[in-house]
Amino acid sequence: MTLERTYPPSLWARLLGPFRSNLRRTSVPSRQSGRKLAYLVSQYPKVSHSFIRREILALERRGWHITRLSVRGWDAELVDPADLSELEKTVFVLKGGAVALAAAVFSQLLRAPLRFLSALGLALRMTRSSDRPFLWHLIYLAEACWIAPRLARQGISHLHAHFGTNPAEVAMLTGHLAGIGYSLTIHGPEEFDRAPSIHLGEKIRRAEFVVAISSYGRSQLYRNVEQDYWSKIKVVHCGIDTAFSALDRVTPSEAPRLVCVGRLCGEKGQLLLVQAAATLAQEGRKFTLVLVGDGDLRLEIERLVEKYGLADHIEMIGWASAERVKQEILKSRALVLPSFAEGLPVVLMEAMCLGRPVLTTYIAGIPELVIDGKTGWLFPAGSEEELVRAMRACLETPIDILRIMGDLARVRALERHGIEDQADILTGLLETAIAERAS
Repeated sequence: MTLERTYPPSLWARLLGPFRSNLRRTSVPSRQSGRKLAYLVSQYPKVSHSFIRREILALERRGWHITRLSVRGWDAELVDPADLSELEKTVFVLKGGAVALAAAVFSQLLRAPLRFLSALGLALRMTRSSDRPFLWHLIYLAEACWIAPRLARQGISHLHAHFGTNPAEVAMLTGHLAGIGYSLTIHGPEEFDRAPSIHLGEKIRRAEFVVAISSYGRSQLYRNVEQDYWSKIKVVHCGIDTAFSALDRVTPSEAPRLVCVGRLCGEKGQLLLVQAAATLAQEGRKFTLVLVGDGDLRLEIERLVEKYGLADHIEMIGWASAERVKQEILKSRALVLPSFAEGLPVVLMEAMCLGRPVLTTYIAGIPELVIDGKTGWLFPAGSEEELVRAMRACLETPIDILRIMGDLARVRALERHGIEDQADILTGLLETAIAERAS
């Protein structure tokens, strides 16, 4: 017996009569919509989300018709032509403001009251032990009410979200409202750190499948859900941009120059990197360290550079386009990333693909990609002494050895992170999920 039939039939006939056909279309996706797909991200396009753009475009080359959904970001400052192109293709959930969300909630309540109330109950369960206020979860439900009918009108039977935080909750609620499947790509480390408060386990249980970007990431997802659900969790690596992979053989740089690419934030370890640079400068070594990126720690890093008198050694260039990043890596003999917390940094695979060894830490999925002494140097996170040792070793390594290391690094990055291969894996997961739900 369904929940609807526990209420007086005459009452439901009066209330739902005009909406029943619409409700049926929302609840049962068409079998003809198998090559249609929606992607949901908190902010897209975004400078630091280029890996999502590559994934979407690779799937479209395989015949998928993808609707890009972004919660916010329509007014983002973008310089990369590829990002600007994606901006024109993206639908923004919050662009219409509170009035549009309120209208979407009211419409959903009228169209499918039982489904709405069930989704409301799910949203309320997400408030338990949450690190977000009660109101946030109601907003996520409103966003789902805004998204669900749009997917139904387009015949989209599957929604894929990147990141296990609020996009995952919106995707889960949207799937519940629209009667469609959803899947997630979880990157870490934020999702792992906040797993109980974002109810990561519940999001995994309800998903058709969940992508981890490394074996380490998969193990962390295993920790947050019962073993019965482990089979849902698959590894699909982030793919490398063709700007980095479609190159002829690259030669190493003889310049004593290192580059660090990443947000200027606590988990990337740039403060420790500046301290290590100060030690090398005190030894009288000639070198240049280029910091590419921007973030909350910029002023603190600039103060540290001034404190240690490193203006002649450290260059800060802020955010840069993919082409500028590529050129900065090519001008350097290696990339250094002393992260304290990570998933698996895309910039490592990009640098390796350009024939550059990398200096980075023994954390998360990094050791799955970087082989110490062969494709770069690995050192313990948080150890200034070991970071200095690795930087010193890199600066002293003869150019012929750097060439060998760079060649090995390029082969390994292309084998593990070619975008076309990874898109094939993801396509298989999507096709299986959609077919199983439709059967």
